[in-house]
Formats: sequence, structure tokens, C-alpha cells
Amino acid sequence: MTQKTHILIIEDEPKVVTLLREILNGAGYEISTAFTGENGIERAALDQPDLVILDIRLKESMDGYAVARRLREFSEAPILMLTAKAREEDVLHGFEAGADDYVIKPFSSKELLMRICAILRRSQKSPAQAGNEAEIICGALRIDLARRKVTVNGSEVHLTPTEYNLLHELAVHSNQVLLHEQLLTAVWGAEYQNDVDYLRAYIHTLRQKIEADPNNPQIIQRCPGVGYVLVSKNSPPEA
Repeated sequence: MTQKTHILIIEDEPKVVTLLREILNGAGYEISTAFTGENGIERAALDQPDLVILDIRLKESMDGYAVARRLREFSEAPILMLTAKAREEDVLHGFEAGADDYVIKPFSSKELLMRICAILRRSQKSPAQAGNEAEIICGALRIDLARRKVTVNGSEVHLTPTEYNLLHELAVHSNQVLLHEQLLTAVWGAEYQNDVDYLRAYIHTLRQKIEADPNNPQIIQRCPGVGYVLVSKNSPPEA
């Protein structure tokens, strides 16, 4: 018998928890819940869920950002954050803490399930290796394809599954400008191809992790109005 996908809900509003349970149980997911950040961290460690739905504005001692950072210390399970507002600073803060996606309250069941399916698809996706290479080297950046391990100047960089997939897509096309739509479709799926602000937020978090000076990026560079390019000194840029 196929094992159900297990989703942990960390949310302190009972009405929202009830709604999420109805939607997710109806879609065939196995559900567990926690009403505080501390309890959510404990449940995640014990249950090892496939995905975590996490409210940003938890009212207890730990908010959603702090919970996400703690989860990332021991878990690679994708995190879907719930937020009441789509403020850019909230979204960036969430991605920096380790979130993979977000949904704005109030949300529809269709949107929620679409986001969950997309996240699970990305987390299970293993990018194809370029030829028979075991490693991609772009200057100081190294990507070990077999172990999904990323290092910069020899120091390991911890990435979420989505961050890794985005970096991998840029790296296998190093020195080539990739259009916004190309990156969004390749990493997130066709349903995300117009979410340029989404891509911009992820590029921001990647730069924080791999650039010596994120405000003056040398590895991932922007082509205004077009897309992004990962610059490798190993080979000359392509036209």
C-alpha cells in the first residue's frame, strides 16, 4: 500500500487548522498539528513530515521565522508559510529563514493544493546531470551532483531544495542568460512562469548564501528586464 504524504500544520488559530484539515484530508494527505512553535519543532523531529505548513504570525514565544530557522537545523522538509499580507519584506524574511513558498490568507482550497503539489514536486525532483559530470565547477562555486552538496571556496553552503534546484539550473547554463520565464518554468513549473517577483526573492536569498558581497554580486548577475546569468570564469561568456 502506498504511504500517504504526511503534512505537519503549525498554526495557532483553531479555525484555520480546521479548514486546513478539511482541505488536506479531502485530498488524501496524512495530517498532524501543532499549535505552538515549540511543539511544532518537537513534532517535526519525531514525525519527520514530508511538508510543513507554518503560520508566520504565531502568537507564542516563537514566530514562524524562528520556527523555520530551527527546522532547517535538522530537516529538509519543504516549508509552506501562511501570511496575512504579501509584503515583500515578509516574503524575503520567510525565504531567508528557509521557507520554500507562501500562501496569503484567506486562501482557496484550489490555490493551497496547487502550491502543495508544486512544492512536493520540486522537493522530489533530482536535476539531471550535465553529461556524465559528477560535479559542476564555476570558479569558487562547486556543486556535487551526487550528494547535492554546494561549496564556495571550500565552505559548505546549506540550501533548501528549491534554492538548490535554482542554483543548479543556473550553473548547468553558466555564462548563458536565462530568461525569467525559463527559470520559473524549469524550477517551479509552468504555473509560476509569470511570478517574476518570486524569482527575484529567491535570487536575493541565494546571493546571501553564496556571494562574498551580496550587494555587489559576482556569481549571479542580473540582466535588467531579461533574466539572470551565473558567471563562471572557467569559460568565456556566451553571446
